[in-house]
Amino acid sequence: MKCLLLGISLFIAVCLSAQQKPTDLDKSPMDMSYWPANYPILKMSGKVRDVPVARVIYGRPLKSGRDIFGGIIKYNELWRLGANEASEIEFFKNVKIDGRSIPKGRYTLYCIPTEKKWTLILNKDNFCWGNFSYDAKKDLLRTDVDINRNAENTEAFTIFFEETKNGAQLVILWDDLKAGLPISVIEDVVTKPKRN
Repeated sequence: MKCLLLGISLFIAVCLSAQQKPTDLDKSPMDMSYWPANYPILKMSGKVRDVPVARVIYGRPLKSGRDIFGGIIKYNELWRLGANEASEIEFFKNVKIDGRSIPKGRYTLYCIPTEKKWTLILNKDNFCWGNFSYDAKKDLLRTDVDINRNAENTEAFTIFFEETKNGAQLVILWDDLKAGLPISVIEDVVTKPKRN
C-alpha cells in the first residue's frame, strides 16, 4: 500500500513539474472579426438569435517602419494573409463570392498580391502554419480583387466585414492599401410539401 501511495505521489509530482509556463505576448496577436459586427455581444444581449454569417480569424503583424508590399510581402508570391497561422474564414451560412456558391464551412485564406490587384484564395486545408503546406489542389476559389490606396497608413494588419446593400465586403487593410471581397448570403429556400 505504501508503495502504491508513493508511486501515485511521485506521478503527481512529475506531472505538476512538467507544466509549461505561459507563452510570451505574440508580436502579431491573433484577432477575430464577425459578420454581423460585434456578433458575440449582440448574441449575449439577446439582440440576435441566429448564427453569424461569417467570422475571420487572423494574425495581426505590425508595419513597424518596414516596406510592406513589394518589401516583406513579395509581389506575385503566395502570402498567408496575415502572420503566423494562415488566416481562416468560416461561413455559417452558404454564401456567394464572385458569382460562385461557397458552402458553409471553414476555409483558409491566402493572397497573391501584385501591384495592381490581389488574387484571394479560399482553400479547403485548415490549420496551416503560414503557407508552407499550401496545396493548390485544395483551392475552392480564386478571385481577383482591386486594391486602392488609402490616405492614412494602417499600422496593424486588419481584416473586418463591412455590411453592404447586397451582403458584406471582407475588407483588408495594411500600410496604405485596402482591398475588398464582396460576399452575399444564399438564402435558404424553404419548399412546402405538395398536397395530394
